[in-house]
Amino acid sequence: MATRPQAKTKAKAKKAPAKKKAPAKKKAAAKARKPAQSPLVKRANDALKALEKTLAKERKAVDAARKKAAAARAKAAKTAKAADKRAAKAASAAVQRANKKVAAIRDRANAAKTKLSDAVDVARHKAAAEAARERVAAQKAALAAKAEVDKAKAMAVAAAKWAKARASADAKKIRALEKRLEKQLAAALKKSEAKKKKAAAKKSKPKKAAVKKKAAPKKKAVARKAAPKKKAAAKKKAAPKKKAAARRKAAPKRKAA
Repeated sequence: MATRPQAKTKAKAKKAPAKKKAPAKKKAAAKARKPAQSPLVKRANDALKALEKTLAKERKAVDAARKKAAAARAKAAKTAKAADKRAAKAASAAVQRANKKVAAIRDRANAAKTKLSDAVDVARHKAAAEAARERVAAQKAALAAKAEVDKAKAMAVAAAKWAKARASADAKKIRALEKRLEKQLAAALKKSEAKKKKAAAKKSKPKKAAVKKKAAPKKKAVARKAAPKKKAAAKKKAAPKKKAAARRKAAPKRKAA
């Protein structure tokens, strides 16, 4: 015989593992499959319940009529009286009428079941159609929201690309303008420097002419002063040469004498 602790461990082992909670999507699908309690379904269900109550009541009446008919038949068989025989016959007729009534109510109940089943199918179909419309609407809204987000992203990317391309184009234009202006400034500076040089040259020409004019008499006076000196120096240099030449010429003559 097992002790109480062992029994507890066995009971724990026999316990089924806890069921995991179904995802929200499955619950929503189950709710969508569950038929809605529409007015048509409610009326059909109420009618079926009423017929089932009536059928149960009539079945009890049939059971009571059968018991009564059995008792009447037994009494008629025992007494063999005409009145008891008529009573037994009437009881049997009552059982037949009750059976017919039960059969009619059963047919009506079966028809009510069919009507309820049809109503449930219609309600389920309507509920499924409504759920489908809601799902389509939700998906449409979700896609619209996603489209807005994607549109914003695409516009941001396009704007970034456009801004980059525009900045590059503007930078090229600025560089071209800078180069053109630099050339213009360089040409203007060169022209300005040439003008300055030309003006400086024009200013320096009269000064040079005046200096030349001033220097010309001085040069002439110096040349006049230097001319006798040059002649005297030339004569001094030429005198020894003339004397030597005269001596050379006179030497043969002396020898001949």
